[in-house]
Amino acid sequence: MTIVGGTHSVWAMGRTILTIVGVVLALWLVVTVIGAIFSMLKLFFFIGLIAVVVMLVVSLISKSAKKG
Repeated sequence: MTIVGGTHSVWAMGRTILTIVGVVLALWLVVTVIGAIFSMLKLFFFIGLIAVVVMLVVSLISKSAKKG
């Protein structure tokens, strides 16, 4: 069995397959990084929300202690 076109076509096919695999891996990396950034932003948002609630509770307690 002979390869039509010689070894050049096999090399070109291998390069094409590796290019496709590289593009898929690059897209996977981009999606992973975007997911990590959104996860980090959600964490910071919830930590900030808890800090605001704690600050409001402390300020309300201190105001009620001054009145009483």
